[in-house]
Amino acid sequence: MEDQMIYNIALTKLPGVGAKRARTLLSYCGSAQAVFDTPSMVAEVPGFGESYAKGMKDSDSILKIAEKELNDLEKKGIRAVFLSDPDYPRRLRNIPDSPIVLYQKGNADLNPTRTIAVVGTRNATDYGRLITEQIIDGLAAYDVTIISGLAFGIDVTAHRRAVEKGLPTIGVMGTGFGQIYPSYHRGVANQMLEKGGLLTEFSYEKGPEREHFPMRNRIIAGMSDAVLVVESAAKGGSMITAELALGYDRDVFAVPGRVTDPFAAGCNQLIRHHKAFMVRNSEDIVRNMNWDIQKTARQASLFATLEGPEKEVVELMKGREASYTDELAVEAGMTSGEMASYLLILELKGIVKAVPGNKYLLT
Repeated sequence: MEDQMIYNIALTKLPGVGAKRARTLLSYCGSAQAVFDTPSMVAEVPGFGESYAKGMKDSDSILKIAEKELNDLEKKGIRAVFLSDPDYPRRLRNIPDSPIVLYQKGNADLNPTRTIAVVGTRNATDYGRLITEQIIDGLAAYDVTIISGLAFGIDVTAHRRAVEKGLPTIGVMGTGFGQIYPSYHRGVANQMLEKGGLLTEFSYEKGPEREHFPMRNRIIAGMSDAVLVVESAAKGGSMITAELALGYDRDVFAVPGRVTDPFAAGCNQLIRHHKAFMVRNSEDIVRNMNWDIQKTARQASLFATLEGPEKEVVELMKGREASYTDELAVEAGMTSGEMASYLLILELKGIVKAVPGNKYLLT
């Protein structure tokens, strides 16, 4: 297993191979080891060719670097998680440019039942910090994992409040573990490790380069059931995260602000263009996400009484992201019409809900 992880890490170090191209290689070759062991196979992969395969002649040195890095990470209590590992975030796995290797420190469950990203400006106002704290206070009863980027402002406010309330919180970094950025947040980062943790796609020595932070934002959006924007200018990292979330079929929430406030411009814009639900408090999120405790208890009792095809459909959908009607029909051996009928019955019972794209998921 350790040998396989060396190849997995080495794949991320091949020149000109980002997340999407790495997934292409894995798809054609079957494994990271096969990429290095069979250059002739790489030569046949669209977008690579013989010239790239010949350029892999220095792969032995890349493998040695990956082996040393893995050994160093293990000594520092940092775990590498590969795309196909059971612990890899299932929500993130489904996006087309998800990292093939993530580095994790702490005790965070990367596949919790409920997650929400909380993002916003680095120049948070007192109001922004207060509303962030109030919303997280309200979410504490629902065991929601809070995800953010460990940055100044709204991000670190969300992390700190989650720690205070005993909620798991995950900080997605734009650096490797060799440099917590900003260093001022090292203290809260250490506190997060007990119930949550830190996550990055960057190797240990990578510093805070400008292009890393938009890359980090796709992980924040991809790991979350929903994204909450508290304060944001019309442009910036928070707006990038919100747009990414919309592209991943995630719900987006935004706290409105005064029309004259530049740090509310982004939130107001999302709401005005019907890209985000307006949020006044935590209950607005809870109701929209179907996280209320009473409904969860009622659904649990409904699960127990289901029989026949309805139960089969529910079992098929457990632990999955939103699924197409036709996809479920094929897996269940039903016609699309039959599956649509059962999904409608389950929707009326509040057990499934329709989401954009003619998909359904368990509530």
